[in-house]
Formats: sequence, structure tokens, C-alpha cells
Amino acid sequence: METFSSKDMAMRAQKKILSSMATKSSVQMFIDDTTSEILDELYRVSKEYSGNKSEAQKVVKDLIKIAVKIGVLFRNNRFTPEELAIAQDFKKKLHTGAMTAISFYEVDFTFDHAVMTELLNSCRDLLLKLVNTHLTPKSHGRINHVFNHYSDPQLLSKLYEPSGAFRPHLTKICKGLNKLVEDGTI
Repeated sequence: METFSSKDMAMRAQKKILSSMATKSSVQMFIDDTTSEILDELYRVSKEYSGNKSEAQKVVKDLIKIAVKIGVLFRNNRFTPEELAIAQDFKKKLHTGAMTAISFYEVDFTFDHAVMTELLNSCRDLLLKLVNTHLTPKSHGRINHVFNHYSDPQLLSKLYEPSGAFRPHLTKICKGLNKLVEDGTI
């Protein structure tokens, strides 16, 4: 039996097109201005930490591609009730992570990289579980790349140094996270 579906084909085409066009203007419908500003700061942190502009661009581009692909899947109602429950768990864990990141920022010398790393790893695992049957191994690799990059204890420790060079970036990231929490986005 032939199982042709124009809806499936259209969604695959959307994912493919968006995957190759992960630029600020093309993802505006999936990523708001506040999130975009946070991504810009994450790029700056990665670039300054690694000293490698192309690696910093790649990690943020991977993050955008994943966000857009998940957005396409949600808009096309591709998740099962079980997967939607995983998505809710992910959103709760992301909310907890944002609140923890903000708290560590607001109270100097409270940062604990083990706590932050655990939260990021939990988010990664939930996300991989959510997209397991929907995205390719290459996309799974992108998720691992992003979360492994940002959960690096040395990067996190440098980011949270109270008078460190990354403090202005952390300030902007936390300001954006606060807005997303207040708006109910995360």
C-alpha cells in the first residue's frame, strides 16, 4: 500500500527549507525578539569563550535549527499525547533552569555548576526523547552539540564570575530570561 501524504511532504519541505535558512529574518515567526537577543548573547559568550567565531556560529545555528524544527512539528500537530506530556515536562524543566540561572546571577557566589549542568542535561534528555521519532540522527547530534557546549562547567563558571568579563552578557541573558518567564513563554 502506497502511503503518500502531501501534508507530510509539505512538513518535510518546511523543515528542510528552514534548516537551510536559519537566519534571523527567516526564523522571526518562530523566535521572538527577546529570544533573539538571548541567542545573540549566547553567541558572544561562545565566541569569547572558545575564541572560535565559526564554532560559536555553528552552535547557535544548531540551536536555532532545533527550535525551528520543533516549532514546525508543533504547528503541524505531529506530537502524540505522550510526546506532548514530555514537551510539558521539558517546558517545566526549562522554566526551572531559567529561574535557577536568574537566581545564580542575582545572588553573587551562589553559582553551582553541578546544579546548572544537571538542569541542562535533563533538558537535553527530555528534548531528545520528544523528537526521537521525528528528527534525524543529525538533528539529535545538533541537540547534543548545543547542550554539551553550554553545559561545559568551565564555560558556566566563567559566565557566572561576579566581576568576570562575561558579566555583561549574563546580565542581558538573565534580563531576557526574566522577560520570557514573566510573559509565560518559558
